[in-house]
Amino acid sequence: MKIINYLSNVAIPFVILIIIIYGMIEKNKVFDTFCEGAKEGTKIVYNIFPTLIGIFLAIGVLRSSGILDAFLNIIKPIVNFLGIPMQIMPLALLRPISGSAATAVATDIMKNYGVDSNIGLITSTIMGATETTLYTIAIYTSVVGIKKTRFVLASALIADFVGMITAVVIWRIMS
Repeated sequence: MKIINYLSNVAIPFVILIIIIYGMIEKNKVFDTFCEGAKEGTKIVYNIFPTLIGIFLAIGVLRSSGILDAFLNIIKPIVNFLGIPMQIMPLALLRPISGSAATAVATDIMKNYGVDSNIGLITSTIMGATETTLYTIAIYTSVVGIKKTRFVLASALIADFVGMITAVVIWRIMS
């Protein structure tokens, strides 16, 4: 365990050192290149900031309004019929929208049911097998300037759904 801790502590400084040495060998102005990249990064942040504000506002409204709980009550019979644990449904609904909200829900699930429980294992598999789809599409398309995301969104949400169902099926088979 000490070796892993040591490697973790030296990894980033080691990578920075490699970049500086490589830049010196290639006779690049490393700091000037870094500053140019930082300027470009600032422009990207400026361009995506309105999108981020909109997404965070929508997530806050969704969580605070009770719409999520109402929707879960509506789909409960279908979820029970399919044999999907109802405990993971808040995660399944929030994961495509917000990584931080999904992480909070996943942490709560694991505190309540344990990390080695069937619910905990399904939760961690969903977190690894899915993406914050709406967030990712919104950020990438706003940076590039793409306006028509209908087919991208549909295929990405289908992939998330397949990842979630696969997580449930795999842990049903393995337990």
